Amino acid sequence: MKKQYFAWMRLAVVLSAGLTGLLSFTLLAVAIGTDYWYIVDVNKPNHTGSDDMSSHSGLWRIIEGRLVVILLPLSLILLVFGWIFGLVSSLACSPKLLAASASHFLLCSVFTLSGVSVYIKYSHLAMEEFQRLVHPDSLAYVDVSFGWSLASAWLSYSLEVATGLLLLLAARITQMKGHYDSGVAIAML
Repeated sequence: MKKQYFAWMRLAVVLSAGLTGLLSFTLLAVAIGTDYWYIVDVNKPNHTGSDDMSSHSGLWRIIEGRLVVILLPLSLILLVFGWIFGLVSSLACSPKLLAASASHFLLCSVFTLSGVSVYIKYSHLAMEEFQRLVHPDSLAYVDVSFGWSLASAWLSYSLEVATGLLLLLAARITQMKGHYDSGVAIAML
């Protein structure tokens, strides 16, 4: 009875890790591929021109922020390998391989976190530079915020960490099942 409990528990945790890993990949791919990281809304009163001065930007419009353009796609590629490695380690039922897969996902989360942090820092520096160049009265009608693409990257980071923790839990459950199986085998002798 306890053996089946461990098997079902491990299966549920591994499937959850697979789902969160796939979702984190999808969210990061969406974040990288969209241009709503940084949003600038201009709401000038009495503006009757047909041109909209509002804009948005993403990773691919950055010139100086090349590190972001390297870290986030690298994290995306590593997530694919992590997902494959996690699948193989779960099929092998090896606690050591599951722990290694967990470490891989946690490493991916470090790359994602670093990329997002560098982007935020770069954006703040760019805004400071913009504020030095533009008269303060002109900034009164400008609202600058981070967009849903950045939120998608943050969610991806959170799910990468969750995937790593779930794989660590699966490794622990597999290890406990191994100890239980060893104890049952010794008791039968």
